[in-house]
Amino acid sequence: MWVLIALLLLLLGPRIGIAATMDKPILSLHPPWTTIFKGERVTLRCDGYHPLLLELRPISTLWYLGHLPLPSHKKSIEVQTPGVYRCQTRGAPVSDPIHLSVSNDWLILQVPYAMVFEGEPLVIRCRGWYDKVVYKLHYYKDGHVMRYFQSSANYTIPQARSSDSGHYQCSGTLRIPVESTPMFSAKVAVTIQELFASPMLKVVHKSESRSGGAVTLRCETSLHPQKRDTPLQFSFYKYSRPVRRFDWGAEYIVPETETEDLESYWCEAATVTRSVRKRSPWLQLSGRGSISSTSSIATRAPPPAAMSRNPVSKPLSFRKPPDPRSVPSITFAPNSTLSETLTSAPSIPTAGPTVCTPLTSLGQSAYPLKSNMDVLLQEMQLLKGLLRQVVLELKEPHTVLRLPGTPDIPILDLGVSTATPETTGKG
Repeated sequence: MWVLIALLLLLLGPRIGIAATMDKPILSLHPPWTTIFKGERVTLRCDGYHPLLLELRPISTLWYLGHLPLPSHKKSIEVQTPGVYRCQTRGAPVSDPIHLSVSNDWLILQVPYAMVFEGEPLVIRCRGWYDKVVYKLHYYKDGHVMRYFQSSANYTIPQARSSDSGHYQCSGTLRIPVESTPMFSAKVAVTIQELFASPMLKVVHKSESRSGGAVTLRCETSLHPQKRDTPLQFSFYKYSRPVRRFDWGAEYIVPETETEDLESYWCEAATVTRSVRKRSPWLQLSGRGSISSTSSIATRAPPPAAMSRNPVSKPLSFRKPPDPRSVPSITFAPNSTLSETLTSAPSIPTAGPTVCTPLTSLGQSAYPLKSNMDVLLQEMQLLKGLLRQVVLELKEPHTVLRLPGTPDIPILDLGVSTATPETTGKG
């Protein structure tokens, strides 16, 4: 007895493990349209794990309409009742649902029952009552005309995109027996599934990197669970220049010579046929594989001016410019000679020949320069006034014009006679 039980467990054990870990079964519809006319029949098929040996029960497939079980346990069944259908095989979870609609209209718009992914063809069919020919056929998407056909034809999008999702509808005329007025089908929602997410370019840490000082970038994305076996290829770009064309590798090693400067990279993931291509956002690299913002980059390197003034990277110091009032100046004083003025000015002793002094900054020399210029302008204005006073004294000694702002200056005795020519002749 125990030997028989052990033998049964030995035979059933692997199959029980397979059933426990298997995926849910796949439910298909034939013909592949989710809307049919009243009175028509379609076939549902459940593909999954079906054990053949050592079955304790003859039931291998379970069918559900909504939440109610159906009496059939075959692998495929024919139905004509509208509703949501599911199936289940031994030990596996319940399949994805199929929603079947039944219409009594003159026109129906038929779309595929299965999910349509990016890059796959999308076929939409406008069908007349029991396959009557539809004339003056229009296809609409979200209320806008997409295509026009003279008679019955399918509307096909060779490579669907996410932007093709929307509500579709068709209109046309039927000859019953004469041509009717335009008829419209019911609107049907179509959703294009995302094949894979937009990639993200990331930096592999040094502990994960197989290279030395270089930086390894990885282009990461995720496929839809139903399309996880779809092969993808990757391409890498530096700014707008490709650094590696499409191949099977999802990683790119940045050369060590390019990791010192600030660089921007991005990657692109695509199917083998390039029917679907998606790019990642920009990724900025600074230094040896570290990601840093613009502010941190600015703190890593001092400004060029600071480096030229401080080659040994000493802290910068700023000195207050000297007070203009403390700068010695030479001015002309009334009733004094030039020698006395120069003698009264303080002298600056020099211990030797003049040596080259480092150039001072503009902020340190602006105030003394401005003060010297002011003094020079004042001296020029004073000299101009003195010259004008002398000229007037020579022309008209007795009528000296007093200029505003001119200091009192003693009249110079130049030995010129003040007598007129007439009095001179009399003497």
